[in-house]
Amino acid sequence: MIKIAVYGKGGIGKSTTVSNVAAALAEKGLKVMQIGCDPKADSTMQLRHGEAVPTVLELVNQRKNDFELEDMVRIGFGGVVCVEAGGPTPGMGCAGRGIITALEKLKEKGAYEVYQPDVVLYDVLGDVVCGGFTMPMRKGYADKVFIVTSGENMSIHAAANIAMAIDNFKNRGYASLGGLILNRRNVKREDEKVAELADDFKTSVVGTLSRSEQVLLAEEKQQILLEAFPDSEMADEYRKLAEQILAVCEARG
Repeated sequence: MIKIAVYGKGGIGKSTTVSNVAAALAEKGLKVMQIGCDPKADSTMQLRHGEAVPTVLELVNQRKNDFELEDMVRIGFGGVVCVEAGGPTPGMGCAGRGIITALEKLKEKGAYEVYQPDVVLYDVLGDVVCGGFTMPMRKGYADKVFIVTSGENMSIHAAANIAMAIDNFKNRGYASLGGLILNRRNVKREDEKVAELADDFKTSVVGTLSRSEQVLLAEEKQQILLEAFPDSEMADEYRKLAEQILAVCEARG
C-alpha cells in the first residue's frame, strides 16, 4: 500500500488535483482511497457529483462510537473510496483534532483491511502546519508528501513552510518530501520561482498542470475533469502527474 499526503494552501487547487489523480490511478486498475483532511470537508465532493460525505467528526460528535465503518465511507467516481475528516463548528474547537480523530477511527474500524487500497491519498490543508494538520505526515500514515503550489508569493510561502515542517521531522522516521506540483497561475517567473523553491529543499518539480478553463467547467458540472472531459489534453496532464507520483513513491520506497 502506497500512502501519499498532498499539502498546499487553501485555494491552490489541491483537492481538484488530488481527486483527478485519484481517478487517474483508479483508471490504471488500482484501488484508491481519498481522505479529505480539511475542515470544509469538500475534498471528495466532485468525485461524488456534489454530494457530501458524512464526516468522521460529525459521526463521533453525534454518535460517539456507535457507528460502523460504512457510515463514514462513500464510493465516488472510478470506485474511489471517499472519506472526509471534517472539522468543528467555527470558533468551537481545533480543526486539527478532526484529522486526528478521523485517522484514528479509520484504523480502529479496520478501513485499510476492509477496502485494501493500493493507494491512499490524504488531501491536507497546508495554511497551518501544526498539531493535527501534521498528522498525515507522521510515522505510520503517509510515506511521501507532495506539495501543490503556484508561482504566487503566498503559495510559495505556504509551500516553504510545509517543506520546512517535513524537514524538521526527518529524523523521526516520518514521511519524506516527494516533490512539488506546479499548478500554474501564469504569473511572472512562475517556473523559475517554483524551481528555486525545489532547489532550496533539495527536491524536484514532479509535475506541472496548465491553467485550464475546462477544470472550472467540470466543477460547474459537479464532476472532476477526468469524468467531464476524459479525452482532453488536461486529463492527460493529470494522468501523467499520477504516473510521476507513483514513480517517485516506487523508486524511493
